[in-house]
Amino acid sequence: MWKLARRTIRYRGKSLTATFLALFLGTVIVMTCGGLLETGVRNNAPAQRLAQADLVVTGDRSVPPPLAKGDDPDDAEDPAIMPERVPVPAAAVDRVRGVEGVREAVAERTFDAALVREGAGPVKAQAHGWASAAFAPYGIAEGKAPARDDEVALDAGTARAAGVGPGDKVRIAAGDSTRNYTVSAIVKTSRQLDRSALFLTDGRAEALAPAVADIAVRTDSGTDLADVRDRVAAALDGQPLKVVSGDGRGTVEFPEVLTSGSDLVALAGAFGGMTTIVAIMVVSGTVALSVGQRRREFGLLRSIGSTQRQLRRMLLTETLMVAVVAAGAGWFAGPPVGRWLFGEFQGTGFVSDSVIYAQGWIPAVAAAGALLITALLGGWIGARRGVNVKPVEALREAEVQLRWAHPLRIILAILFLSGATALAILTVLLFDGPIAGSTAGPTVLCAVIGFALLGPGLTKLMAWLIGGPIRWFTGSSGKLAVSHARVRAVRMAAAVTPLMLATGMATGNLYLQTTQIEATKSAYAANLRADAVLSPAAGGVSDSLLSEVRHTKGVEAASAYATSTGFIDGVTDEDGIPLQGVSARQASLTTAVRPTAGSLEKLDGTTVALTTERARNLHKAVGDTITLRLGDRDEVDVRIVALFKGRPGYETAFLPAALLASHTDLGRPSQILVRTSSSAVVPGLASLAPGLEVTDRQSLIEANAEDAQTQAWINYLLIAMIVAYTVLAVVNSLVLSVGNRSREFALQRLVGSTKGQVMKMLTIEALIVAAIGLLLGTAAASTSLFPFAHAAANTWMPSGPWWIYGAIVAGAVTLSLAATLLPAWAALRIRPVEAAGAQE
Repeated sequence: MWKLARRTIRYRGKSLTATFLALFLGTVIVMTCGGLLETGVRNNAPAQRLAQADLVVTGDRSVPPPLAKGDDPDDAEDPAIMPERVPVPAAAVDRVRGVEGVREAVAERTFDAALVREGAGPVKAQAHGWASAAFAPYGIAEGKAPARDDEVALDAGTARAAGVGPGDKVRIAAGDSTRNYTVSAIVKTSRQLDRSALFLTDGRAEALAPAVADIAVRTDSGTDLADVRDRVAAALDGQPLKVVSGDGRGTVEFPEVLTSGSDLVALAGAFGGMTTIVAIMVVSGTVALSVGQRRREFGLLRSIGSTQRQLRRMLLTETLMVAVVAAGAGWFAGPPVGRWLFGEFQGTGFVSDSVIYAQGWIPAVAAAGALLITALLGGWIGARRGVNVKPVEALREAEVQLRWAHPLRIILAILFLSGATALAILTVLLFDGPIAGSTAGPTVLCAVIGFALLGPGLTKLMAWLIGGPIRWFTGSSGKLAVSHARVRAVRMAAAVTPLMLATGMATGNLYLQTTQIEATKSAYAANLRADAVLSPAAGGVSDSLLSEVRHTKGVEAASAYATSTGFIDGVTDEDGIPLQGVSARQASLTTAVRPTAGSLEKLDGTTVALTTERARNLHKAVGDTITLRLGDRDEVDVRIVALFKGRPGYETAFLPAALLASHTDLGRPSQILVRTSSSAVVPGLASLAPGLEVTDRQSLIEANAEDAQTQAWINYLLIAMIVAYTVLAVVNSLVLSVGNRSREFALQRLVGSTKGQVMKMLTIEALIVAAIGLLLGTAAASTSLFPFAHAAANTWMPSGPWWIYGAIVAGAVTLSLAATLLPAWAALRIRPVEAAGAQE
């Protein structure tokens, strides 16, 4: 069989090229997802500003998730990552310095700062004490190190952006103040750093940021780093601190890396698995179509003594030979595509710019394994019908295949469609808000797989349903096209199925994203009553600025505002609960919260306002106390002073701004929500402080929607890759199907049909294929869209522009017509007598 497969493969260039393209693109996509998966698992972010520190002591942001009563600790989820910096006790610095093998330990302070300028936007940078400059290392390019509290050293990029040099005066906002400094030095480093920096004296840095962020450690030369790390960890035992080295230092500089890695793993794993499933379906369909065109050949082989097993081995050998070539090509094409896609992810902010793309041998092996499974399973599924036919039936049936409904196929179809139904019901009954996407997405996949398994039957049924109107409006050519569609339903399904896949996945996933964006935008707008939001250039909101805003003419209310995430003691919630900090007396005018019990005016000290649904689940009421773990790991007992009705899926809890802000990295509120008597008041608020950014309500809503759109772009990219893959399958199927009908077209022309009549018939056939694919794909997408719209937006209609669906329809029709008519035109160029006498 190996020799026979090797000899026959040279005469099957057209069909094997289609199989090669399907396997090649499947390999590339799986390798791309594998590279993203490995990058997320490794999550390497090399240290930059702390590159010369041997060890870094930092607060441990990972905490075990809360357990409800009765939960088994062994069943706990992965540790939760707290959103705020966990401060390092000042006493820990001296304890680290006293550890044997430690040569130097510097208390590192990191806080936001901005150079504010008249008539220009602020230049933002991270501020540090001068002692930490040596750990990059930064060297002085011009000037001298800052020695007085009114001196500052700027890195070259910040100085260039601000247009200043040594001796110039600059105005810097940092901490709770804005004051003038003299540029004492311009500093540079030999390595490329992602974040701008400026350096104050250590004393001034401590005054502006009393809390120690990290401890940078240098060890004595010749000491064993692992031993020193263990001794430092032992000296700090019992405190929520950890000691890191190597690339672990990068997570100290770029804490967002801690969460982006798991997000990347989940995304790559989900789309990698989806691609593998789609690849099996595409390859099996392509092989099945190729096998269907060789039924006479197999009938002759069976008639001279070949067994089904031998024919199956020959077909699998052919597929594997093509798979080897596809794997080799995909091996080289996969990494560049992966790097490009990873760059797009970094451009959207989904992944930190500091993370390094990693694609070693593991994704290549995974892609090879997926390719092998795809080739074997797809080849076996595609070959099963062709090799099981009896020799006499193969010679008699010629190109017409009538039987397709294998019991296993029907059972699998019922299981997948039942799964889609169950997921749709779960989406409606159990989920609210964005989390509904966790079941809505798989619903589409289950539906399209179920429809694909029933493809021939559904194609024949749909052809019968739409056949009447087609015959009525298109005459004899339409009658012939409908007859072909019914008789050749099994082969037509090979083109309908990938078109249905592309339509279903594109429609479902695109409108899932647009519905989610619209629901998020609506929830954000409904919760915001402020006419403007004020954001200081750096350092957060000071009490003096808040007071000045409140006393500004035309301002009806001004509330300090802070955000974070926390956990309620005794509630198992891996993602935590969003927290908002507001000023008690101003909250009713700047937010849309309407208490159903209690009052927001009592939101002061250690208090909280919860949604009625959450309070009911906790069996708590106004006046009761709950324990919150805030963003910096601190636990606080808070008393419930108000309950309000929250929007399902978008629940939050309100705390006093002062309480919540004290447990954030800033240490103070980040913004001010302002309600004005007139929109004309808003522009003048910018003059209240240097660099103060004023954003009106509409701009805030648009910015929020833009952020959601940016995140959705990630899914658009991945869906586009899979849809492009299924589009290839459509082209393969139609080109193979039409290209091998030369004899049929020749016979039609010999009995009197013209080229135009044949082309008209094929045009109608192509439109039938497009119509059936679009109808089935839309039906598959609807199993997900309507339940998700109800769960996320409390409406049964998905949101999004109609032109998206119009583009999908236009693309499907254009693709079907082009892939049908172009090979048909080539086939009709052959003289009828020659085509009719040609052998298969």
